[in-house]
Amino acid sequence: MSRTLVVKEYDTIVCNESLSSAQGYVYLEEKYFNELEKFVKEYVSESDEADILEFMKIGYKRGVGDTVTFNSYVGIIELPSGFQIEILPKVSLGEDDNNAKTKRIFLKMLSCLKDFDGKVFSSASLNADKMNLYEIFIRMYIQEAWTLVKRGIKSDYISNEDNLSVYKGKLNVSRHIILNAAHKERFYMMFDEYQVNRPENKLIKSTLLKLLSITRNTDNAREIKQLLYSFELVEESDNYEMDFSKVSLTRGMKEYELLIQWAKIFLLNKSFTTFSGKNSGKALLFPMEQVFEAYIAKQVKLLFENQSNEMISVSAQDSGYYLFDEPRKFKLRPDLVIKNVLSEKHKVVIMDTKWKRLNRNPASNYGISQADMYQMYAYSKKYHTPDIWLIYPMNDDVRELGQLSFDAVRNEEVNVSVKVFFVDLADYKTSMQSFYDEVYCSNIQT
Repeated sequence: MSRTLVVKEYDTIVCNESLSSAQGYVYLEEKYFNELEKFVKEYVSESDEADILEFMKIGYKRGVGDTVTFNSYVGIIELPSGFQIEILPKVSLGEDDNNAKTKRIFLKMLSCLKDFDGKVFSSASLNADKMNLYEIFIRMYIQEAWTLVKRGIKSDYISNEDNLSVYKGKLNVSRHIILNAAHKERFYMMFDEYQVNRPENKLIKSTLLKLLSITRNTDNAREIKQLLYSFELVEESDNYEMDFSKVSLTRGMKEYELLIQWAKIFLLNKSFTTFSGKNSGKALLFPMEQVFEAYIAKQVKLLFENQSNEMISVSAQDSGYYLFDEPRKFKLRPDLVIKNVLSEKHKVVIMDTKWKRLNRNPASNYGISQADMYQMYAYSKKYHTPDIWLIYPMNDDVRELGQLSFDAVRNEEVNVSVKVFFVDLADYKTSMQSFYDEVYCSNIQT
């Protein structure tokens, strides 16, 4: 059996071999399934408001048996045995549906998160067809480390203490008396030395050594070994937490920022979520709601601020209003607020992203939740604008629906208008340009 199982978001994993993928299930050998169940139960939340079992659900179905379903979290899990489960987003690709293309789309979206560098991703993703996500992230780290090495590893003054035969720095009187009462030729000194053995370099070396021990890709392993020659004079970190607390990313240390960020993830078994693992495996998991939100925010900013002739401002996660004013409680945070600052009416358009698969059934409100609509209505009233857009990912079930619009009419005038737009992630440039044309022409232009 392959050492990696590739599944899609919302797939259900079972250990019942008689069930087929046509029935909507993905089979996993029992010993690995048991490891996965244990992993989910031990994956702990760092937030009182988060529960991992809401996103990685353990269940039981009659006639099926035990199940594990991944909801809205994408990434890779490595179990203690070394078996890996790669979870890809549910993206509608039509006839061109394949895991490699899905992975490339996911990496493009991921590059918009603040924790990532788009330039690194663009080159790392070229090998997406041949590597799983964990190996791609290792490759990213390698490329960032090469950039640092080519520009030069930074040195710093490091505080040292030693019993020397020369007088250098400041005498540690108490230690000198204890150690050198019978050795008049020696001095116990405290001094600073300019060297590469600073905390940032120690953490990077430790990360490279850890990645060397876990990578299965021969190219990655070869490049890590080459990089380690540049860190020969650097010691390994023997206390990660202490060295991270000493990190100083001052001016001139920009090349270290992403490396230290990722070192924390690799060395401390952190993830890009509010969750972290214990001892039953490791994971890099990403909440698709946040990934989709960051991706749309970047695309909207590029389109509206760069293509418009007017003074258009785009703010993400705007927090200017509360639902209640006395007392000021329940802060409103629309994903995107667009303003035309030259408009006499100070035209405002609100946008909110939802990573959810809608359907074509009007009887179920197309899958749009009532809570979301209440939220949009509150945005409209507080921001004094009728123009609200809900943005969802395209899927095959809604591809022919056309635009959905929900209008609240008062005195024969539209009081609130919530429009729905589906972003086609397989052709995002055309899709986002269409969105821009629609919003700009009907809402922004004066």
